[in-house]
Amino acid sequence: MTISFLPLARVNRTLRPSTLACLLLGVAVVLLPDAAAETPSPAPRIVTIYNFIRNEDYRLRDSEEVLLGATRRQVELFGKHELPVTWALQYDALINPKYQQLLKQHAGPNDEIAAWWELPRPLIEAAGIAWRGDHDWVSTANIAFSPGYTPAERRKIADAYMAKFKEVFGYYPRSVGAWYIDEVTLAYLSEEYGIVASCNCKDQIGTDGYTLWGGYWNQAYYPSRLNAYMPAQHAGAQINVPVFRMLGSDPIYQYGRAPSITSLEPVYSHAGGSAKWVDWFLDALTTGPPLAFAYTQAGQENSFGWDAMGSGLEMQAERIAGLARSGKIRVETLAESGEWFRERFPVTPPTAFVCLDDWREEGRRSAWFNSRFYRVNLYWDRDRLSIRDLHLFDETRASTVHDKRLLENTLTCATLPIVEGRPPLAKNADPAGALPVAIDPAGAATPLLVDGPPAVTQRGDTRLAVEQRLAVGGTLKITCSEDRLVLIASGKSDQPRSWALDIVGQEQTPAEVTSSVIGFHSPSGNYRLELEPGSGTFERRADGGVRVLAGKEGQISLLLGDADE
Repeated sequence: MTISFLPLARVNRTLRPSTLACLLLGVAVVLLPDAAAETPSPAPRIVTIYNFIRNEDYRLRDSEEVLLGATRRQVELFGKHELPVTWALQYDALINPKYQQLLKQHAGPNDEIAAWWELPRPLIEAAGIAWRGDHDWVSTANIAFSPGYTPAERRKIADAYMAKFKEVFGYYPRSVGAWYIDEVTLAYLSEEYGIVASCNCKDQIGTDGYTLWGGYWNQAYYPSRLNAYMPAQHAGAQINVPVFRMLGSDPIYQYGRAPSITSLEPVYSHAGGSAKWVDWFLDALTTGPPLAFAYTQAGQENSFGWDAMGSGLEMQAERIAGLARSGKIRVETLAESGEWFRERFPVTPPTAFVCLDDWREEGRRSAWFNSRFYRVNLYWDRDRLSIRDLHLFDETRASTVHDKRLLENTLTCATLPIVEGRPPLAKNADPAGALPVAIDPAGAATPLLVDGPPAVTQRGDTRLAVEQRLAVGGTLKITCSEDRLVLIASGKSDQPRSWALDIVGQEQTPAEVTSSVIGFHSPSGNYRLELEPGSGTFERRADGGVRVLAGKEGQISLLLGDADE
């Protein structure tokens, strides 16, 4: 394989390698007989530096001065490293001449000036809508975010923002981001104003009064026209604006109701502010098998102030610039990533994020796989492998705020859960997930423990393959494909093993269990998980959970979509 790199550009600050090696995290590539046909094309490793800008924050003393000072220091820092940045302006910052002057005079020639879609008082009143907040900016979900307004009001808000942005800069922004933007707003911004990219918050439960849980875990997806959090399965049902996930989640520890936020944000001293953690995270980004592409978003909102973010952001900027110079990543604006995504992918592609070593050095590993049909997380805790997470996606399910405004002060966006585990550091140590167990002739189950690290490879651009040695001998092979998940366990002599997956510790258990289908009830309607014929059997456990018994060939094949439709 020939690998060529581009040097750091001093004029064009969009940094890309012409060809990028697809390496693995410390494991060898296992060549198959048809390996030539399945050789993946070089996948880019993309970093977007995204700094969104508020004008004020009632929680801070002298907030206007603190926030403006933080943004000035960010402009200086990334200008010094000649890195392209997306500066996303909240409306109150957009109308402040100080921010206008700062970005017009000092932003880099390849920087992007974009829109940040939190909704402060000046914007709401410019749209002719009564303000309901106690301050000129609030973080309350049904005031600060677009779902808190009727569909007609959302369009008025969009018109008011876009008119002012064009008045200030002479053009419309090409990307719009927020912790969450509803599908009515996204579609309108796409069709009326031509945006090419958006971004929303990483998955979280309860932080700041809103929950996004079960979605496309990282990278980017095309949202359903009925639900901006739900990936669409078909081109005709999607909004053609890729939504990129923000903040660079820790693929091992940032899960569920984690005791702390572990992300690339530099204000968190144990994570984005730690050189050890950042090096670990960027190594995973640049060496793991990503399938279609690898992605993360760096940067920091100005509300934290420079004192909280400065040292961590400076450390990250040096590392990102170095990786760009060496050709291991390309650094580009959100709009550039969106244009590239739209040109390359007619529908949401499969992606992966794999970490086979643990920055805490406690023996945990994680492999995330996403497609337009589902997401799954394979999780290792020392000698125990499990499916920690499995969620289905359904483009036909409208969001709860699709045609009416959010009345509550909290917001919840969700998909369709099949399996949900627990955070690694949770106080409740009871097992939760889908756990492999050996089944003896009498039907008794014992855990199938693992022996050593797995081999994780990508097969072409769409399949992630895992091969794991078992402590009792033999292997467990797992293949994540676009529309199904296949697990095959064998014994020492490569003969099919008698085994099962025990789905335990779930808050939501199936309402229906047959030999080939388990069915669930949800507020948005019923949904189901099916087995491929001959590849296993579902049965209800005594504790209300589900056991998935492997078929005669030691195989369990879960049908999660239909890529041929």
